[in-house]
Amino acid sequence: MTRLLWIPRGIGLGLLAFLIFGPLLNLLLWAFAEKWFYPNAFPSDWGFSYWGRVFSPRGAAWEALGNSLTVALLTVALSLMLSIPAGYALARLPLPAKALILLSFLIPQAFPNLTVYVNIARIFYQFGLNGTIAGVVIVHTVHGLVLSVWIATAAFSAVPRDGEEAARSMGAGPFRAFRDVTLPQALPGLLAAAIFVFLESLDEFTGSYFVGAPDVQMLPLTLFTAAGGGNYQIASITALLLLVPSIGFMLLVERFLKADVLARVGK
Repeated sequence: MTRLLWIPRGIGLGLLAFLIFGPLLNLLLWAFAEKWFYPNAFPSDWGFSYWGRVFSPRGAAWEALGNSLTVALLTVALSLMLSIPAGYALARLPLPAKALILLSFLIPQAFPNLTVYVNIARIFYQFGLNGTIAGVVIVHTVHGLVLSVWIATAAFSAVPRDGEEAARSMGAGPFRAFRDVTLPQALPGLLAAAIFVFLESLDEFTGSYFVGAPDVQMLPLTLFTAAGGGNYQIASITALLLLVPSIGFMLLVERFLKADVLARVGK
């Protein structure tokens, strides 16, 4: 009887694999399909003509890719500039209401994105930030701080105080002790935070749409436009451009983000 238990387990694993890899397989099929009509199970013609259209000068894929990477990198830089001192202070200093401060970074996530970005767009219009890279970076950073501050706090909390205290006792100043002792040990967690922020920025659509469109073209906007117009091949190719770095960076996150850091998230 116990030998038959592999049957429901196999069925369950097969369904799980289908749910995970089925959409990815469909994405790959559409990316290389020239003609695919119902009720055919597979495309009738294959080719790369849509790839040429996506990367042609009129396709604007290079512009969207360049803008997306630029915004993501600037968002990472700004998020880390803010989250490193904030995370260190929350992990090391006897601040009152630390839990409340950490929860305050979740406020942008507590409300529907649509209503938040409509009001942000109205405010940005007054300061000339709508339709600019700077405006999109600021919006993405608001979301990125949720991840970067929490992970930075956990990363600094996981670093023992002994090394920093020993450096201070030997004459090192507070900044030098932080730079030479604490920061290198917290670096894996900070790198993981940077990767998470980069991926969050790369995939962000709502903020990019309300603040950046139509002047700042981004890959999620290109994907939305193509899918809304029924151009499934172009939409699939654009989705692959977003998917490849996401998979690569998630593998890096798995390497850098250790269990002791995860255990301290929210503490």
